[in-house]
Parts: sequence; structure tokens; C-alpha cells
Amino acid sequence: MEEALERAILVSLDLGYWDVESALAELEELARTAGAEVVGTLVQKRENPDRATCIGSGKLEELKLLAETLEAELIIFDTELTPSQLRNLEKVVDTRVIDRTMLILDIFAGRANSAEGKLQVELAQLRYSLPRLTGKGTELSRLGGGIGTRGPGESKLESDKRHIHRRISALANELQELTARRGRLRARRRKEGVTTVAIVGYTNAGKSTLLNRLTGAGVLAEDKLFATLDPTSRALTLGDGQKVLLIDTVGLIRRLPHHLIEAFRSTLEEAASASLIVHLCDASSPELDEHIRVTNDLLDSLGAGLTPRLCVLNKADIATLQWDLPLPADTVHISALTGDGLDELLQAISDKLPPTRRLARLLLPYADGSIAAALRRDGIVQTEKYTEDGLYLEVVADSALLEIARAYEI
Repeated sequence: MEEALERAILVSLDLGYWDVESALAELEELARTAGAEVVGTLVQKRENPDRATCIGSGKLEELKLLAETLEAELIIFDTELTPSQLRNLEKVVDTRVIDRTMLILDIFAGRANSAEGKLQVELAQLRYSLPRLTGKGTELSRLGGGIGTRGPGESKLESDKRHIHRRISALANELQELTARRGRLRARRRKEGVTTVAIVGYTNAGKSTLLNRLTGAGVLAEDKLFATLDPTSRALTLGDGQKVLLIDTVGLIRRLPHHLIEAFRSTLEEAASASLIVHLCDASSPELDEHIRVTNDLLDSLGAGLTPRLCVLNKADIATLQWDLPLPADTVHISALTGDGLDELLQAISDKLPPTRRLARLLLPYADGSIAAALRRDGIVQTEKYTEDGLYLEVVADSALLEIARAYEI
């Protein structure tokens, strides 16, 4: 038996900062992903949000009437509400109210499967919820069920603030340990000469579909925002025989909540540390230019500004739009769903990857001990034999390092 969808009304405040129509369309997709049925929308144009209720008193009365008429169970604001605004709104409209941040946190809570993902979501939710706890009344009872309530649960959120502070501290420590572990794993990959390629892009651009098509990973791929949350890594052999580790990362979205960025920083840094970033875009989206900007801005903020990037336009099979975007000359057009353009993509990845490590067989004079020391320190020595003619090494190392021993290569 299918679970009944919550009837929701979307509210947007037009402050002139972004296109309200596209923002509402994205909010509707988020609501649908969370399990809501959008039954109405309300937009108000203002220079600044009302400090008490976000929208003006006239619109607030209109919202109350609309909620009663449409029998709405939930009202979702396309902006972040303050604790007092949340309380004041619920008192007037007598309907549960959440904001865009709470909605995204709820989706993440429902999609996190790994232990790390659950920790990250709980930390983000608790940090966001802490200033919004009043300790009594409907403000807490509303956390007992429905969209915007998944994750830590009522028992944790009803605890006193000291307990929540302790929980936040414990979660932050656990994530710090996981972050350090991820750092050690990345260092080991570099030491072992593993080349990593990260698929990064706006949510629902087709990252999981591409990973499945290239590697047979079997990752869930749905036509929903944030269909997959936990990063997945799979081995991939390129056309030139080079083996790389392909990493599927969490989808991005405009105005991604600050708490989520902080909680998921270690996961997002997988992209920053990659040898190459495959920036996957939905070529069929009228918001393509905005999606590219959002992704590039976040990558730059994570310190990935100098990491090589390959722009890939996905969904070319259904794209009918023309763009005026100055796309890079090496942009690749593909369809992850049909497989069109994937050979060109693999070739483009090979061409774009920076010089990598390779296996070399060397016979070094015993007098050149410094070269052997450098290879042992920065490379992986697979075989080492002392012979009459010198030191025989089979070593995997960066091409630049092997240049110093080129004269001794067999």
C-alpha cells in the first residue's frame, strides 16, 4: 500500500536575488523527492523579509485561507526562516511550516545509507535545529512526524540543549576521525599511484547513471534530486589501458545549506583531491548556465580551483536547447542513458589526465645511491635485486621522478 503524500503549499519571497519561477520549480522537485504533493503556491514581492513572519500580514492571511481551502498539511518556504518566524507562522496558519533548508536536510536524512552519511546528516540537522528548539508547545510536537522530521528523531530533539551540545560535540569528533581516515586513504592512493577521477555536478545531472554505464556499479539512479547520497568508487579501465578509480560524489544544488557543506566537507573533498574532475551537466536543463556556475563556485571554495576539469554535457539524446555559454573547446556531449558518446568521453579523460605514474625497470650503478633512495621514498619498489652490474629495481613512480633515472632504464 502506497504511503499518502503530504499536501504542501510552496511559498516564495521575491527579493530580486534570483529567478523566482525556476527557484519554485526546483523547490517543487525537492518537495516531490521528499514525498509531498504540491497543491498550491504563493509568491510575494518584497524588498526585505518581514522580521516576524517573513511575508507581510496581508499575504499571511491569504496563506492561512489557502491552507484551509486546499486542506494543506505542510507549508514550505523557499528561504531560510528564523526560529521566531517559524513559531509565528505556525501560530497564525495552524499548519506545519518548514523552510528550504529543513526540506533538504530531510531528504538527506532519508537517503543516507552509510554510517558516515548518517553521522553527517545528524550533525547538520542538530546544528540547524538547536536554535529552533523552544522546549514546549507545538514547536516540538511538530517534530514527531512528516517531512522535515527525519533524522535524529523526536527523542533527541526534545532533550535539553546541553545534551544536544554534547551530541553535536561527539558527532563532530567522530566525523573528524573519519575525515582523518579519508585523508590517510587519499595519501595511500597517491603513494600507490592510483589515479582518481571524480564525477561532480548538479543534482539529477545523471552522475549515478554514468557510473553504472561505465562500470556496472549498480548504484540507485532515479529521476529525483539527491537520488544517491553516499559516494561510490569503482575501477575503470580507459581506452589506452590505464586504470583509474571513478568516484561518484553527492549532487550539488544552489543555496546548499551551510550546515550540510560543513558536515559533508570530507566527502566533497574527494573531488578536490582527484586527479581529474568530470563536471557532468544536464544539457536538457534550461538552468544549465546556473548549474555550471553553482558547481564551479563550490569546487573553487573547496580548493579545487587548479584541479583539471572536463566539461561533459549529459542527456544529449533529449537536449533541444541552444546555449550562449562559452563552453570549453574539449567539452564532450554524451547520453549516459543510451551510451552515446562514451567512447569519446573515455578518450577525453585519457587526454585530460595529468602525467601519471608508470612502471620502470632500472639498473642503477651502486654509486648512484641517492636515486635509489628517492625512488624508495616516493615510489613503490616491487622488485629489488643486487647484481654484479648494479642495483636492479622494478618501481612504480611518477614520470617526472623517473626522468632522473632515464639513463639507467632497461
